Amino acid sequence: MSGAQLALCADDFALDHATSQTIAALASAGRLQAVSCMSHARAWRDCAPLLAALPAGVARGLHLDLTENAPRAHALARLWPAPPPLARLIAMAALGRLPHAAITAELDAQWQAFGDATGAAPDFVDGHQHVHALRGVREAVLQRARAAGVPVRSTGRIVGPGWAFKRGVIAACGGRALARALAAAGVPHNAALSGVYDFGTHDYRRLMRRWLAALPASGPTLLFCHPGAAGAASARDAIAAARVAEAAYLGSPAFRDDLAEAGLRPAWPWRRSSGG
Repeated sequence: MSGAQLALCADDFALDHATSQTIAALASAGRLQAVSCMSHARAWRDCAPLLAALPAGVARGLHLDLTENAPRAHALARLWPAPPPLARLIAMAALGRLPHAAITAELDAQWQAFGDATGAAPDFVDGHQHVHALRGVREAVLQRARAAGVPVRSTGRIVGPGWAFKRGVIAACGGRALARALAAAGVPHNAALSGVYDFGTHDYRRLMRRWLAALPASGPTLLFCHPGAAGAASARDAIAAARVAEAAYLGSPAFRDDLAEAGLRPAWPWRRSSGG
C-alpha cells in the first residue's frame, strides 16, 4: 500500500437536486470521503435530507459561498443584493475592502443554516471558488473553525501536474496566508490540495491518474472534485459538462482500479465533529 493519505471531497452539494443526488450516491458507494454543502442555496432544504443516509465515515462540511447565491445575512445583503463576481471579490480582498463584519455575519448565517437542516455542526469548512482563503474572509473562517474544533481546507500547497498558473493564482490569492494562519492557530488542515484543472473537455481518468501519481508521501491530501448531473442549475452552470464527466468516472470500475493500482485507500483523516 502507498504511504500517501488521500480523501476526495465533492463540492457544491445543494447546487441542485440532481447534482446532490449524484454526490450522495457516490459517497454511499464509497467513492467520496467528504461532501461540501452550500447551505444557503435554494435547493439546500430539499437536498439536506440526503446527507442523513450517508455512511458514518463520510464528512459533511460547509462550502462557504459568497459568489453563487445571494447573501443570507441581512448585513451582507444590504451591501451586496446580488453576489459579486469572483474577480471583484479578489480585487476587494487585495485592497483590504471586504466588509469583515458583514462577511462574519454571513458565515454565521450559513453555519446556522447547515445546523438547522442537519442537526449537527459542519465537520469542516472550505469555500466556493476558494473564497475562504481571501483576506477579509479567512479571519472569520479561522476564528469559527478554531472555536468549533473543525478542519479547514488549506489552499496553500496545490500538487499535481499541469495548470501551474491556475494553481499559483489560488495559492497566491490568500492560500499561502491561510496555510500559515492555520498552522499558527493549530487548526487541523490538509497538507496538500489536488484536483485543479480548467474544467475543459479532458479525459478525467487521465487527470486522476496523474493526480494520484503526484500525491506527497506525508500528510493528508484533499482532492476536490465536482461530480454532478444535468439538472435545474445546468443552464447557468459553466462547468455542467465537466460535472457529468467527473461523475461518470468516479462511479466507474476504472476509478476503483486506478486507486488499487496506486495502492490507495482513501479515508477522511480527521474525527467528524458530529461524532460519526
